Amino acid sequence: MTSLSVASPALWLDRVRPDIRSLQPQLVQWRRHLHQYPELGFQEHLTSEFVAQKLQSWGIDYQTGIAQTGIVAVIEGIQPGPVLAIRADMDALPIREENDVPYKSRHEGKMHACGHDGHTAIALATAYHLSRHRAFRGTVKLIFQPAEEGPGGAKPMIQAGALKNPDVDAIIGLHLWNNLPWGTVGVRSGPLMAAVELFDLTVLGKGGHGAMPHQTVDAIVVASQIVNALQSIVARNVDPIDSAVVTVGAFEAGSTHNVIANTAKLKGTVRYFKRQYEGFFGRRIEDVIAGICRGYGASYELDYWQLYPATVNDPRMAAFVKSIAEQVVETPAGLVPDCQTMGGEDMSFFLQEVPGCYFFLGSANSQKKLDYPHHHPRFDFDETVLAMGVELFVRCVENFGRLEN
Repeated sequence: MTSLSVASPALWLDRVRPDIRSLQPQLVQWRRHLHQYPELGFQEHLTSEFVAQKLQSWGIDYQTGIAQTGIVAVIEGIQPGPVLAIRADMDALPIREENDVPYKSRHEGKMHACGHDGHTAIALATAYHLSRHRAFRGTVKLIFQPAEEGPGGAKPMIQAGALKNPDVDAIIGLHLWNNLPWGTVGVRSGPLMAAVELFDLTVLGKGGHGAMPHQTVDAIVVASQIVNALQSIVARNVDPIDSAVVTVGAFEAGSTHNVIANTAKLKGTVRYFKRQYEGFFGRRIEDVIAGICRGYGASYELDYWQLYPATVNDPRMAAFVKSIAEQVVETPAGLVPDCQTMGGEDMSFFLQEVPGCYFFLGSANSQKKLDYPHHHPRFDFDETVLAMGVELFVRCVENFGRLEN
Protein backbone atom coordinates (compact mmCIF):
# COMPACT_ATOMS: atom_id res chain seq x y z
CA MET A 1 0.00 0.00 0.00
CA THR A 2 1.17 3.51 -0.75
CA SER A 3 2.72 5.17 2.29
CA LEU A 4 1.62 8.79 2.52
CA SER A 5 1.50 11.39 5.25
CA VAL A 6 -2.06 12.62 5.71
CA ALA A 7 -3.97 14.70 8.19
CA SER A 8 -5.98 13.29 11.09
CA PRO A 9 -9.67 12.53 10.41
CA ALA A 10 -10.74 15.50 12.53
CA LEU A 11 -8.62 17.96 10.53
CA TRP A 12 -9.58 16.31 7.29
CA LEU A 13 -13.30 16.61 7.98
CA ASP A 14 -12.87 20.32 8.72
CA ARG A 15 -12.79 20.71 4.95
CA VAL A 16 -16.32 19.29 4.79
CA ARG A 17 -19.05 21.91 5.23
CA PRO A 18 -21.15 21.51 8.41
CA ASP A 19 -24.41 20.54 6.68
CA ILE A 20 -22.64 17.70 4.83
CA ARG A 21 -20.66 16.71 7.91
CA SER A 22 -23.97 16.42 9.77
CA LEU A 23 -24.99 13.72 7.26
CA GLN A 24 -22.12 11.45 8.33
CA PRO A 25 -24.20 9.36 10.79
CA GLN A 26 -26.88 8.91 8.13
CA LEU A 27 -24.26 7.96 5.56
CA VAL A 28 -22.92 5.27 7.86
CA GLN A 29 -26.43 3.99 8.55
CA TRP A 30 -27.29 3.79 4.82
CA ARG A 31 -24.01 2.15 3.95
CA ARG A 32 -24.35 -0.46 6.68
CA HIS A 33 -27.92 -1.23 5.69
CA LEU A 34 -26.83 -1.78 2.09
CA HIS A 35 -23.88 -3.84 3.28
CA GLN A 36 -26.21 -6.26 5.07
CA TYR A 37 -28.27 -6.92 1.94
CA PRO A 38 -25.80 -7.34 -0.94
CA GLU A 39 -27.14 -8.31 -4.36
CA LEU A 40 -25.38 -9.53 -7.48
CA GLY A 41 -25.45 -7.87 -10.89
CA PHE A 42 -28.93 -7.18 -12.32
CA GLN A 43 -30.43 -8.60 -9.11
CA GLU A 44 -30.22 -5.37 -7.08
CA HIS A 45 -33.97 -5.23 -6.42
CA LEU A 46 -33.77 -4.44 -2.69
CA THR A 47 -30.98 -1.92 -3.29
CA SER A 48 -32.88 -0.23 -6.10
CA GLU A 49 -36.02 -0.09 -3.97
CA PHE A 50 -34.04 1.45 -1.10
CA VAL A 51 -32.60 4.13 -3.38
CA ALA A 52 -35.98 4.88 -4.97
CA GLN A 53 -37.70 5.25 -1.59
CA LYS A 54 -35.11 7.81 -0.49
CA LEU A 55 -35.34 9.81 -3.72
CA GLN A 56 -39.14 9.82 -3.58
CA SER A 57 -39.19 10.96 0.04
CA TRP A 58 -36.93 13.88 -0.89
CA GLY A 59 -39.08 14.92 -3.86
CA ILE A 60 -36.40 14.16 -6.45
CA ASP A 61 -37.45 13.18 -9.98
CA TYR A 62 -36.21 9.72 -10.92
CA GLN A 63 -36.78 6.76 -13.21
CA THR A 64 -36.44 3.11 -12.24
CA GLY A 65 -36.07 -0.08 -14.24
CA ILE A 66 -33.31 1.26 -16.48
CA ALA A 67 -31.21 -1.71 -17.61
CA GLN A 68 -33.36 -3.84 -15.31
CA THR A 69 -32.44 -2.46 -11.86
CA GLY A 70 -30.79 0.88 -12.63
CA ILE A 71 -32.07 4.28 -11.52
CA VAL A 72 -31.48 7.77 -12.93
CA ALA A 73 -32.35 10.82 -10.84
CA VAL A 74 -32.39 14.43 -12.10
CA ILE A 75 -31.88 17.57 -10.01
CA GLU A 76 -32.02 21.02 -11.61
CA GLY A 77 -30.16 24.05 -10.29
CA ILE A 78 -31.71 27.50 -9.99
CA GLN A 79 -30.02 28.60 -13.23
CA PRO A 80 -29.93 26.79 -16.57
CA GLY A 81 -26.61 25.35 -17.63
CA PRO A 82 -24.67 22.21 -18.52
CA VAL A 83 -25.55 18.70 -17.39
CA LEU A 84 -23.13 16.83 -15.14
CA ALA A 85 -23.70 13.14 -14.42
CA ILE A 86 -22.56 11.34 -11.28
CA ARG A 87 -22.30 7.56 -11.48
CA ALA A 88 -22.49 5.10 -8.58
CA ASP A 89 -22.48 1.31 -8.91
CA MET A 90 -24.73 -0.78 -6.63
CA ASP A 91 -23.87 -4.48 -7.04
CA ALA A 92 -22.01 -6.89 -4.79
CA LEU A 93 -19.81 -9.96 -5.27
CA PRO A 94 -20.31 -13.73 -4.85
CA ILE A 95 -18.05 -13.84 -1.78
CA ARG A 96 -18.81 -15.23 1.70
CA GLU A 97 -18.05 -12.44 4.17
CA GLU A 98 -15.62 -13.21 7.01
CA ASN A 99 -15.92 -9.92 8.91
CA ASP A 100 -17.29 -10.14 12.44
CA VAL A 101 -19.26 -6.88 12.50
CA PRO A 102 -22.88 -6.03 13.38
CA TYR A 103 -23.57 -5.10 9.75
CA LYS A 104 -22.21 -8.35 8.30
CA SER A 105 -23.90 -9.61 5.13
CA ARG A 106 -27.20 -11.40 5.73
CA HIS A 107 -27.19 -12.85 2.22
CA GLU A 108 -25.07 -15.98 2.45
CA GLY A 109 -22.36 -16.16 -0.18
CA LYS A 110 -22.79 -12.52 -1.23
CA MET A 111 -20.82 -9.53 -0.01
CA HIS A 112 -20.08 -5.88 -0.69
CA ALA A 113 -16.34 -6.50 -1.00
CA CYS A 114 -15.50 -3.59 -3.29
CA GLY A 115 -17.09 -0.52 -1.69
CA HIS A 116 -20.18 -0.22 -3.88
CA ASP A 117 -22.35 0.10 -0.78
CA GLY A 118 -20.32 3.21 0.05
CA HIS A 119 -20.62 4.52 -3.50
CA THR A 120 -24.41 4.23 -3.35
CA ALA A 121 -24.57 5.93 0.06
CA ILE A 122 -22.35 8.80 -1.14
CA ALA A 123 -24.50 9.34 -4.24
CA LEU A 124 -27.68 9.29 -2.14
CA ALA A 125 -26.32 11.91 0.27
CA THR A 126 -25.16 14.00 -2.68
CA ALA A 127 -28.68 13.87 -4.11
CA TYR A 128 -30.20 14.84 -0.78
CA HIS A 129 -27.87 17.80 -0.29
CA LEU A 130 -28.28 19.13 -3.83
CA SER A 131 -32.06 18.83 -3.66
CA ARG A 132 -31.93 21.15 -0.62
CA HIS A 133 -29.23 23.46 -1.98
CA ARG A 134 -30.00 24.23 -5.62
CA ALA A 135 -27.89 27.38 -5.90
CA PHE A 136 -25.85 25.93 -8.73
CA ARG A 137 -25.93 26.37 -12.48
CA GLY A 138 -27.10 23.50 -14.63
CA THR A 139 -28.49 20.02 -14.00
CA VAL A 140 -27.21 16.94 -12.20
CA LYS A 141 -28.04 13.39 -13.25
CA LEU A 142 -27.32 10.71 -10.68
CA ILE A 143 -26.85 7.31 -12.29
CA PHE A 144 -27.28 4.38 -9.91
CA GLN A 145 -25.86 1.56 -12.00
CA PRO A 146 -26.30 -2.20 -11.66
CA ALA A 147 -23.87 -5.00 -12.48
CA GLU A 148 -20.42 -3.42 -12.60
CA GLU A 149 -18.85 -6.62 -11.25
CA GLY A 150 -18.81 -8.81 -14.31
CA PRO A 151 -22.02 -8.66 -16.36
CA GLY A 152 -21.51 -4.96 -17.08
CA GLY A 153 -24.36 -2.56 -16.43
CA ALA A 154 -22.91 0.62 -17.91
CA LYS A 155 -23.40 -0.26 -21.56
CA PRO A 156 -27.05 -1.38 -21.10
CA MET A 157 -27.77 1.85 -19.21
CA ILE A 158 -26.26 3.89 -22.03
CA GLN A 159 -28.30 1.93 -24.56
CA ALA A 160 -31.41 2.60 -22.45
CA GLY A 161 -30.79 6.36 -22.66
CA ALA A 162 -29.22 7.12 -19.28
CA LEU A 163 -27.08 9.86 -20.87
CA LYS A 164 -30.04 11.42 -22.73
CA ASN A 165 -33.03 13.61 -21.88
CA PRO A 166 -31.32 15.80 -20.79
CA ASP A 167 -28.12 15.09 -22.67
CA VAL A 168 -25.10 14.74 -20.40
CA ASP A 169 -22.15 17.06 -21.07
CA ALA A 170 -19.70 15.32 -18.74
CA ILE A 171 -19.61 12.57 -16.12
CA ILE A 172 -17.71 11.90 -12.89
CA GLY A 173 -17.51 9.01 -10.49
CA LEU A 174 -15.41 7.85 -7.58
CA HIS A 175 -14.18 4.53 -6.27
CA LEU A 176 -13.44 4.02 -2.59
CA TRP A 177 -9.93 2.65 -2.78
CA ASN A 178 -8.16 0.54 -0.15
CA ASN A 179 -4.95 0.74 -2.16
CA LEU A 180 -4.69 4.32 -0.85
CA PRO A 181 -4.99 5.54 2.76
CA TRP A 182 -7.85 7.77 3.84
CA GLY A 183 -7.01 11.42 3.36
CA THR A 184 -5.88 10.93 -0.23
CA VAL A 185 -7.47 11.35 -3.63
CA GLY A 186 -6.11 9.50 -6.65
CA VAL A 187 -6.78 11.47 -9.82
CA ARG A 188 -4.95 11.53 -13.13
CA SER A 189 -5.45 12.37 -16.77
CA GLY A 190 -5.56 9.62 -19.37
CA PRO A 191 -5.74 5.87 -18.61
CA LEU A 192 -6.62 5.14 -15.00
CA MET A 193 -7.79 1.53 -15.18
CA ALA A 194 -7.01 -1.19 -17.68
CA ALA A 195 -8.91 -2.84 -20.50
CA VAL A 196 -10.14 -6.28 -19.44
CA GLU A 197 -10.21 -9.29 -21.75
CA LEU A 198 -11.01 -12.85 -20.72
CA PHE A 199 -10.50 -16.31 -22.15
CA ASP A 200 -11.66 -19.88 -21.56
CA LEU A 201 -9.51 -22.62 -23.08
CA THR A 202 -10.09 -26.36 -23.28
CA VAL A 203 -7.14 -28.47 -24.40
CA LEU A 204 -8.35 -31.70 -26.02
CA GLY A 205 -5.85 -34.53 -25.66
CA LYS A 206 -6.16 -38.30 -25.47
CA GLY A 207 -6.42 -39.84 -22.03
CA GLY A 208 -5.10 -43.18 -20.86
CA HIS A 209 -3.22 -45.09 -18.19
CA GLY A 210 -0.56 -43.25 -16.25
CA ALA A 211 1.88 -46.09 -16.82
CA MET A 212 1.44 -45.98 -20.61
CA PRO A 213 1.94 -42.35 -21.65
CA HIS A 214 3.06 -43.32 -25.15
CA GLN A 215 -0.56 -44.24 -25.89
CA THR A 216 -1.86 -40.81 -24.92
CA VAL A 217 -1.75 -37.09 -25.59
CA ASP A 218 -1.40 -35.71 -22.09
CA ALA A 219 -3.64 -32.64 -21.82
CA ILE A 220 -1.95 -31.55 -18.58
CA VAL A 221 1.49 -31.46 -20.21
CA VAL A 222 0.12 -29.53 -23.20
CA ALA A 223 -1.75 -27.04 -21.01
CA SER A 224 1.31 -26.55 -18.81
CA GLN A 225 3.39 -25.63 -21.85
CA ILE A 226 0.68 -23.15 -22.85
CA VAL A 227 0.70 -21.51 -19.40
CA ASN A 228 4.46 -21.00 -19.60
CA ALA A 229 4.42 -19.80 -23.21
CA LEU A 230 1.67 -17.23 -22.62
CA GLN A 231 4.02 -15.33 -20.29
CA SER A 232 6.35 -14.66 -23.21
CA ILE A 233 3.71 -12.56 -24.97
CA VAL A 234 4.15 -9.57 -22.67
CA ALA A 235 7.88 -10.18 -22.27
CA ARG A 236 8.61 -10.41 -26.00
CA ASN A 237 5.68 -8.96 -27.98
CA VAL A 238 4.73 -5.83 -26.01
CA ASP A 239 6.80 -2.63 -26.01
CA PRO A 240 8.65 -2.63 -22.64
CA ILE A 241 7.53 0.96 -22.11
CA ASP A 242 3.88 -0.17 -22.17
CA SER A 243 2.09 -2.06 -19.40
CA ALA A 244 0.24 -5.32 -19.95
CA VAL A 245 -0.60 -8.49 -18.05
CA VAL A 246 -1.53 -12.01 -19.13
CA THR A 247 -2.71 -14.12 -16.19
CA VAL A 248 -3.95 -17.71 -16.07
CA GLY A 249 -6.20 -17.78 -13.04
CA ALA A 250 -7.60 -21.31 -13.21
CA PHE A 251 -6.21 -24.69 -14.29
CA GLU A 252 -8.50 -27.70 -14.06
CA ALA A 253 -7.46 -31.18 -15.22
CA GLY A 254 -7.27 -34.78 -14.15
CA SER A 255 -9.12 -36.84 -11.56
CA THR A 256 -6.75 -39.31 -9.89
CA HIS A 257 -3.16 -40.55 -9.55
CA ASN A 258 -2.79 -42.98 -12.42
CA VAL A 259 -4.99 -41.57 -15.20
CA ILE A 260 -3.60 -39.24 -17.85
CA ALA A 261 -6.08 -36.43 -18.40
CA ASN A 262 -8.11 -36.34 -21.57
CA THR A 263 -8.80 -32.60 -21.26
CA ALA A 264 -7.48 -29.56 -19.39
CA LYS A 265 -9.28 -26.27 -18.87
CA LEU A 266 -7.66 -22.88 -18.40
CA LYS A 267 -9.26 -19.56 -17.54
CA GLY A 268 -7.39 -16.31 -17.77
CA THR A 269 -7.42 -12.57 -18.19
CA VAL A 270 -5.51 -9.94 -20.18
CA ARG A 271 -5.02 -6.33 -19.07
CA TYR A 272 -3.56 -3.32 -20.88
CA PHE A 273 -3.99 0.46 -21.15
CA LYS A 274 -3.31 1.43 -24.76
CA ARG A 275 -6.05 1.07 -27.35
CA GLN A 276 -3.51 -0.04 -29.96
CA TYR A 277 -3.51 -3.48 -28.31
CA GLU A 278 -7.20 -4.11 -28.95
CA GLY A 279 -7.40 -7.37 -30.89
CA PHE A 280 -3.67 -8.07 -30.57
CA PHE A 281 -3.73 -10.30 -27.49
CA GLY A 282 -6.58 -12.45 -28.71
CA ARG A 283 -4.74 -13.20 -31.95
CA ARG A 284 -1.37 -13.78 -30.30
CA ILE A 285 -2.75 -16.02 -27.57
CA GLU A 286 -4.48 -18.21 -30.14
CA ASP A 287 -1.28 -18.39 -32.20
CA VAL A 288 0.60 -19.69 -29.16
CA ILE A 289 -2.12 -22.18 -28.24
CA ALA A 290 -2.45 -23.49 -31.79
CA GLY A 291 1.30 -23.94 -32.19
CA ILE A 292 1.74 -25.88 -28.96
CA CYS A 293 -1.30 -28.06 -29.52
CA ARG A 294 -0.16 -28.88 -33.03
CA GLY A 295 3.29 -29.79 -31.75
CA TYR A 296 1.89 -32.20 -29.16
CA GLY A 297 -0.88 -33.66 -31.31
CA ALA A 298 -3.68 -32.06 -29.31
CA SER A 299 -6.57 -29.81 -30.35
CA TYR A 300 -8.32 -27.00 -28.49
CA GLU A 301 -11.45 -24.93 -28.03
CA LEU A 302 -10.92 -21.23 -27.23
CA ASP A 303 -13.45 -18.60 -26.21
CA TYR A 304 -11.94 -15.10 -26.03
CA TRP A 305 -13.79 -11.84 -25.43
CA GLN A 306 -13.38 -8.23 -24.30
CA LEU A 307 -15.18 -7.38 -21.08
CA TYR A 308 -14.35 -3.67 -20.62
CA PRO A 309 -12.18 -1.17 -22.49
CA ALA A 310 -9.64 0.93 -20.60
CA THR A 311 -10.98 3.63 -18.28
CA VAL A 312 -9.56 6.83 -19.77
CA ASN A 313 -10.06 10.23 -18.15
CA ASP A 314 -10.55 13.35 -20.22
CA PRO A 315 -7.61 15.74 -19.55
CA ARG A 316 -9.82 18.78 -18.96
CA MET A 317 -12.16 16.94 -16.61
CA ALA A 318 -9.25 15.34 -14.75
CA ALA A 319 -7.72 18.79 -14.21
CA PHE A 320 -11.11 20.02 -13.00
CA VAL A 321 -11.52 17.20 -10.45
CA LYS A 322 -7.92 17.69 -9.32
CA SER A 323 -8.61 21.39 -8.69
CA ILE A 324 -11.64 20.44 -6.57
CA ALA A 325 -9.68 17.83 -4.62
CA GLU A 326 -6.98 20.38 -3.86
CA GLN A 327 -9.63 22.41 -2.02
CA VAL A 328 -10.60 19.43 0.12
CA VAL A 329 -7.56 17.33 0.99
CA GLU A 330 -5.28 18.66 3.70
CA THR A 331 -2.03 18.93 1.74
CA PRO A 332 -0.78 18.39 -1.83
CA ALA A 333 0.62 15.06 -0.56
CA GLY A 334 -3.00 13.95 -0.37
CA LEU A 335 -3.27 14.04 -4.17
CA VAL A 336 -1.93 10.89 -5.80
CA PRO A 337 -1.50 11.11 -9.60
CA ASP A 338 0.47 7.83 -9.67
CA CYS A 339 -2.64 5.74 -9.09
CA GLN A 340 -3.03 3.61 -12.21
CA THR A 341 -4.20 0.05 -11.71
CA MET A 342 -4.63 -3.02 -13.88
CA GLY A 343 -8.09 -3.43 -12.38
CA GLY A 344 -10.95 -2.84 -14.79
CA GLU A 345 -14.14 -0.79 -14.61
CA ASP A 346 -17.19 -0.45 -16.84
CA MET A 347 -17.21 3.28 -16.09
CA SER A 348 -15.04 3.10 -19.21
CA PHE A 349 -18.16 2.85 -21.40
CA PHE A 350 -19.53 6.14 -20.02
CA LEU A 351 -16.16 7.81 -20.62
CA GLN A 352 -16.23 6.67 -24.25
CA GLU A 353 -19.54 8.50 -24.71
CA VAL A 354 -18.88 11.79 -22.91
CA PRO A 355 -15.81 13.45 -21.37
CA GLY A 356 -15.36 12.71 -17.73
CA CYS A 357 -13.17 11.73 -14.81
CA TYR A 358 -13.16 8.67 -12.61
CA PHE A 359 -11.07 9.01 -9.47
CA PHE A 360 -10.09 7.16 -6.31
CA LEU A 361 -10.95 8.21 -2.78
CA GLY A 362 -8.48 6.61 -0.38
CA SER A 363 -10.37 4.54 2.19
CA ALA A 364 -7.84 2.31 3.98
CA ASN A 365 -6.94 2.74 7.63
CA SER A 366 -4.30 0.29 8.80
CA GLN A 367 -4.59 1.45 12.43
CA LYS A 368 -8.19 0.19 12.45
CA LYS A 369 -7.24 -2.89 10.38
CA LEU A 370 -9.45 -1.57 7.62
CA ASP A 371 -6.94 -2.19 4.85
CA TYR A 372 -7.80 -5.57 3.37
CA PRO A 373 -7.70 -5.49 -0.43
CA HIS A 374 -10.75 -5.29 -2.65
CA HIS A 375 -12.60 -8.59 -3.23
CA HIS A 376 -11.16 -10.06 0.00
CA PRO A 377 -13.66 -11.78 2.36
CA ARG A 378 -12.61 -9.34 5.08
CA PHE A 379 -12.71 -6.18 2.97
CA ASP A 380 -14.01 -3.11 4.78
CA PHE A 381 -13.14 0.57 4.70
CA ASP A 382 -12.89 3.61 6.96
CA GLU A 383 -16.36 5.15 6.86
CA THR A 384 -14.89 8.55 7.74
CA VAL A 385 -14.40 9.06 4.01
CA LEU A 386 -18.13 8.94 3.17
CA ALA A 387 -18.81 12.60 3.97
CA MET A 388 -15.62 13.53 2.12
CA GLY A 389 -16.97 11.80 -1.00
CA VAL A 390 -20.15 13.88 -0.77
CA GLU A 391 -18.16 17.09 -0.37
CA LEU A 392 -16.10 16.29 -3.46
CA PHE A 393 -19.18 15.56 -5.57
CA VAL A 394 -21.05 18.64 -4.37
CA ARG A 395 -18.10 20.94 -5.09
CA CYS A 396 -17.80 19.46 -8.57
CA VAL A 397 -21.47 20.26 -9.21
CA GLU A 398 -21.17 23.77 -7.85
CA ASN A 399 -18.15 24.55 -10.03
CA PHE A 400 -19.00 22.65 -13.20
CA GLY A 401 -21.17 25.45 -14.61
CA ARG A 402 -18.25 27.84 -14.43
CA LEU A 403 -15.96 25.27 -16.05
CA GLU A 404 -18.25 25.03 -19.06
CA ASN A 405 -18.12 28.81 -19.48
